[in-house]
Formats: sequence, C-alpha cells, structure tokens
Amino acid sequence: MIVLAIRVRGQVRVRPQIEHTLDKLLLGRLHQARLFKVTPSLQGMITKAKDYITWGEPTEDVILKLLTKRGRLPGNNRLTDAYVKKNSKLSSIKSLAKAITGGKATTSDVEGLKPVFRLTPPSRGHKGKKSLPVGMGGITGYRGEGINELTLRML
Repeated sequence: MIVLAIRVRGQVRVRPQIEHTLDKLLLGRLHQARLFKVTPSLQGMITKAKDYITWGEPTEDVILKLLTKRGRLPGNNRLTDAYVKKNSKLSSIKSLAKAITGGKATTSDVEGLKPVFRLTPPSRGHKGKKSLPVGMGGITGYRGEGINELTLRML
C-alpha cells in the first residue's frame, strides 16, 4: 500500500523524539510531502508523528500531478519524461506514476529524483483546527481518500 504523508504543523515547540521521527521520515519542514510504501516500522513512525502530519492513499492521477508539477532533480530542475527514460527502467512520468500506485516502484527508482515534494499552503486554507485530528474537525491524522483533495489544493 502506498501512502502520501504531508507535514501540516511547523517546527516550533516539537518534542525532540517526534522531531527526530519527522527527520527520519524526511518531513523536516512545513508543507513537505513524501510517498511511502507502508511497512510495520514505517506505520509506527507515522503513528508517532500523527499530530504533525496528515496521510492517506493517493490516486494515480494525484501522483502524476505531484511528479510533473513538484518532482525535482538536482539543481531544482523539473522532472521530465526524457530524464525518467534515461535514468530508470520506466519510459515516462505517467508510467512511473502507474508503477508507484501499483507498488512496483518508488521515487528512488529514478536516479537523482528528490524524495520530498515541496508544496504550497492549500488554497482557501485548511478546513479546521491544526491541533485536532481529522475525525474531530482538525487537519492532522489519517484522511484516507481525502488526501487527494488536499494535495490538489496544495499544488
């Protein structure tokens, strides 16, 4: 299963253990996103950092838009089909998005592709309080399919 995690709370007054976990997840700054394959240890890290991130299962369309708009290479260059074809076994960004959705590939399969996606704050703002979980009217925690709508607003 593939999960998209986005950091939605900042760096001020974070307990050191949670900050260490967020650094391990490579979500060190506000509005950074990352795609993960879920393993038991990764699930534990996500659970530990649940008050600072939101996560859910992205669709292939959202992953494709994330890679084309926010996929970055060294030197802050954009990800292109030609680069994907040259530096991986896949032929295009679309085939990479399909492979990631199916669990057959990760962002590390493309040599030089940065694993972190830098997003903007969501248009029309967050819907709810930052300190509460999604189920209680907040913005942190597990969203399921709702991560797609948030991600599209943050691109």
